[in-house]
Amino acid sequence: MKSIIIGLAVALATTTAAFAMDPAKTMNTTLGKILVGENGMTLYTFDKDPSGTATSMCTGKCIANWPPFLTGQGAMAEGQWTIVNVTDKDGMATKMWAYDGKPLYYYVGDSHPGDVSGNGVGNVWHVVHAQ
Repeated sequence: MKSIIIGLAVALATTTAAFAMDPAKTMNTTLGKILVGENGMTLYTFDKDPSGTATSMCTGKCIANWPPFLTGQGAMAEGQWTIVNVTDKDGMATKMWAYDGKPLYYYVGDSHPGDVSGNGVGNVWHVVHAQ
């Protein structure tokens, strides 16, 4: 009986992990398959954020134009998804998602889901291609 309970617990844990949802989804665009937020808006990385950083380098005017992809309350890092610190446009310390070690941002110049107008801005902003 004990081994059946342990087996069921392992199966449940494995099933739960298999169905854990990523914070973002993918979308096919003119630039290929990219990561987008739940709202369908394109996610970008910033070259000035070193891979594996604990804090976003985008602050002040930067963060006003490139809003962070904020975590929800109780969000937990898993796999290629990590959580980093950011100061939002209102000066409040909060948490944002990072993918493959790079913090993720939206671009205020994108107005519709799947827009990719922020790609290449200043030669430091890039869409995140889905793997």
